Order: sequence, then structure tokens, then C-alpha cells
Amino acid sequence: MAENEQTVQAAPAGSAIQAEVAKIRSASADAILSVEEYPETGMYWINVRPRSLVQVARVLQGDKSLAYTLLCDMTCVDRPETEKRFNLVYNFFSVTRNKRVFVRVRVGEGEAAPTLSGVFASANWAEREVYDLFGVLFEGHPDLRRIMLPDDWQGYPLRKDYPTVGKRPVILFNDVTDVL
Repeated sequence: MAENEQTVQAAPAGSAIQAEVAKIRSASADAILSVEEYPETGMYWINVRPRSLVQVARVLQGDKSLAYTLLCDMTCVDRPETEKRFNLVYNFFSVTRNKRVFVRVRVGEGEAAPTLSGVFASANWAEREVYDLFGVLFEGHPDLRRIMLPDDWQGYPLRKDYPTVGKRPVILFNDVTDVL
């Protein structure tokens, strides 16, 4: 399903994240694709269009009534059976409100997501990790290179289509003879 074909859902009246959804919609009317709520576990998901990600992050961080000033984590889920196989998941936390919200962006193979490194400093390394392990590109990232694997590593090991038997031997600490 293409990005513009997805149904747009509104946050239900009385929703715990109604304020977040309203603020995002006031900044960008078409940014939100859907909203998922699991109040019994305190989990709230806002699915947004990739082109709106930076604007949504700025609203969550900059609006004093929301105050999502911390990007705790950013990760990726590979769903190769879907058209937009990579789900980028951003975990935002408001320290003053003790509230968490997850923002999800879906991108396809070879499609770049906008970087959040200019909004949240913690996005720099998190995006490099996702690039290194999944191969997702981040447009505008200041230093997009491998962070965990050697520069000459072939492939992206957390993709579902990566071979489970090794292509080459992994030798760690090959020049270390003494650890003390």
C-alpha cells in the first residue's frame, strides 16, 4: 500500500494523546497517517509520513505543553513482505510529564528517511546504527557511516533476508594477545 493510500485515523475523543495529535495536525495537517493506542500498557503510536518526520519531532520537542525533550531510542523493524519494508520507530519521552510516545515512519528499500540529528543529538548515533545494521539511509545526516561493523562488511545483518550462515569468518581482537 502506497503512502498516500493509507487510511488516516483520528485520535478518539478523550484520547490520552489527543493533545499531541492536535498539535501535530495544527503544524502539518497531513503529517499523521494513523494513531494506535494501548492505554492499558501506556503505549501510544503515531504513524507519520516520512517527509513530515522532522516537523513532527520539532512539535513534540518544542511545544512547552508537550515537552518531549528526550529521544530515548530509535530502532528499525524489517518487514520484507510489505512494500515499505522498514519501520523506523522513534521513542520520545517527556521528562516533566512522565509520558512516552512512539512515532513510526515506514520507508521502502533504497528510500531515505530524513535525519533527526539536527533536532535531537541522540539521533546521530541511533541513525548510524540503523544504517549499519539495516541499510536504511538518512537524508541530511552529517556522518552516515558504519558504527558497529568493519567498513568493508558486506550486507546488513539485521535484515530478514541476510544469510544466517556466515559469508566470512568474523575475527574479533585478532591482534590482541593480552587483555590485562
